[in-house]
Amino acid sequence: MENGSSLEGVPIKTNKEPNPLHRKRTKIFLGPSRWLSFAAVVTFVIGAGATENGASVYPVGIETVLPGLTPVPGGTMLYGYVASYRANALDNSEGQSAVPDFQIDVFGTAIKIVHNWNLPVFGGTLNNNIAVPFLHETLNLPIGQFTKSGIGNSSIGVVELGYKKGNWHWLYEGDLLLPASFYSKGAALNVGQHNYAVAPVTAFTYLPSEGRIEVSSKIQYIINSEDVATRYHSGNEFMCEYVAMREVSRRVALGVNGYFYQQTTDDRQDGTVFADGYRGRDFAVGPEFRFKIGRHSGFALKYQHDTLVQNRPRGNAFWFQFGVPLGRGSSKQ
Repeated sequence: MENGSSLEGVPIKTNKEPNPLHRKRTKIFLGPSRWLSFAAVVTFVIGAGATENGASVYPVGIETVLPGLTPVPGGTMLYGYVASYRANALDNSEGQSAVPDFQIDVFGTAIKIVHNWNLPVFGGTLNNNIAVPFLHETLNLPIGQFTKSGIGNSSIGVVELGYKKGNWHWLYEGDLLLPASFYSKGAALNVGQHNYAVAPVTAFTYLPSEGRIEVSSKIQYIINSEDVATRYHSGNEFMCEYVAMREVSRRVALGVNGYFYQQTTDDRQDGTVFADGYRGRDFAVGPEFRFKIGRHSGFALKYQHDTLVQNRPRGNAFWFQFGVPLGRGSSKQ
């Protein structure tokens, strides 16, 4: 899930002295740790990172179920996500815990709707999608406990072009990510980020052996705008979500999933580089289980463990997600 939080009055160890964090709120990015992808699932965040409030507008880790597929022409898919994330450490640029007695718990749900308009565009088919997350967060610090709930950063797939050739499915997409619905500048904890972002996206799914094997990935580059309320400008973010699955029966598949997250540009406060740039990094990995209910419906359970973390919360995410068709469309896929 995506959300942000801020820490005030808490000593934080960084690799630069004196401690510069008196100038801003430390950020917390939650995505399982990284929106079920919500895209496919919506953008809700579990996980934490650098960028303002250590958070991201996108829940990295959400899109690990057939991310290169789109609905059949004329069809509509509904995706649902439930995620639970807990981090007991907020790591600094050296990968060391920076805040004593830190703990954050995030519970998120999200829905995503994708529609295929059955319109040919540049050799593909035109799709649109929208995802909306709801988050409940609890932050524990030496100075106290903070709890907040609300709608996180929603996302709109402004344009999505889907393609298929043989066992390959892939797409190109342009996303708009919106500020969270409720935000308080001086709050110790906020749900979601208070900035707009745009993201070019590509994803592929390869289904050899008559679909019994899957190799998929979703790659995107998020370009953040400045938070006009705080004048904090989060750096841009590269995200690569991945999954490899194999069917063990007609309905059950097992495999591995996760993501790599790397912030590529520095955070800035009032136009000046913040601290050492506060660039986040995370490599998450874990098992995934899927159960197929119908040709285009089913559910997944997955786990993601954070490793190689810098300037982000370090924890574990558990996901449940499902997909069901809302319409048959005009052809099989």
